[in-house]
Amino acid sequence: MSAGSMSAESLPADTMGDAVTTGDIVATASQSPDHSTLVAAVKAADLVGTLQGAGPFTVFAPTNAAFDKLPEGTVDTLLKPENKADLSGILTFHVVPGSVDAAALTELISAGGGKAELTTVNGETLTAQIDNGGVKLTDAKGNSAMVTTADLMASNGVIHVIDAVLLP
Repeated sequence: MSAGSMSAESLPADTMGDAVTTGDIVATASQSPDHSTLVAAVKAADLVGTLQGAGPFTVFAPTNAAFDKLPEGTVDTLLKPENKADLSGILTFHVVPGSVDAAALTELISAGGGKAELTTVNGETLTAQIDNGGVKLTDAKGNSAMVTTADLMASNGVIHVIDAVLLP
């Protein structure tokens, strides 16, 4: 797969797909009605300031539909103040230091012989690989998510929309 074949234009559209903005990651995600759960979770985990920081960051952003796939009550439980540490751990598992756009991610996968290990902000590892023409991320437990929209550029990094919530 060539670096250009994973561009935002070649992946399925998402409502955040047109949100190439000069705003930071939080502002960019806030513009998408499909990411209201993620934005609420970032606020509940007190990560707004971090994700508005200089970065750069690469965020794999689950949609509301991705959060809806979790067992019933999981999101409500995680949003409670007493679960802030757990929520923060899950959210920071979706953030990689640096700006890894689609071309760079594809190059990492190619250089890794078909897989790239990405160390997340929380210190855990996500594995990226090409699957059916798209990028699949897999956590240590074998859960996976597909990148549905790539390269949503923000002033302090890049967002890739994913279709599932990954767990550290």
